[in-house]
Amino acid sequence: MKYTTLKEHHLYQKTFARGLRYSGKYVSVFVLRDYSAKRLAKENPEKKTYNRLGISVTKRVGGAVQRSRAKRILRAGYRAVEPELKTGYLVVISPREGILDIKSTDVERELRYGFLKLNLFRSNEKT
Repeated sequence: MKYTTLKEHHLYQKTFARGLRYSGKYVSVFVLRDYSAKRLAKENPEKKTYNRLGISVTKRVGGAVQRSRAKRILRAGYRAVEPELKTGYLVVISPREGILDIKSTDVERELRYGFLKLNLFRSNEKT
């Protein structure tokens, strides 16, 4: 599945304020239903809905180089989990302070657990 990034500040704020949240040891995940997903699906050439991903890294993580590394680790972990997720959501992932000491597979494991708690896997859909 394809995902695009969040670029508008108000979407980050809305996801932080109204979204469901999971806080783990290395990452915090915020998820909110994307109400403009159907409109975006019509504009998409494939006519499919997808998730919009945002990564929010604070200066607490470190300098610019460390923040960029944290973003790369989070993107790699999300990319491994993303095909199994439901679509049509705003997803914001924020790293915590210990993120630089671990690998993307550890982030992937924690994201899987977080998305499971937030009921975002396709296999968890109610029929």
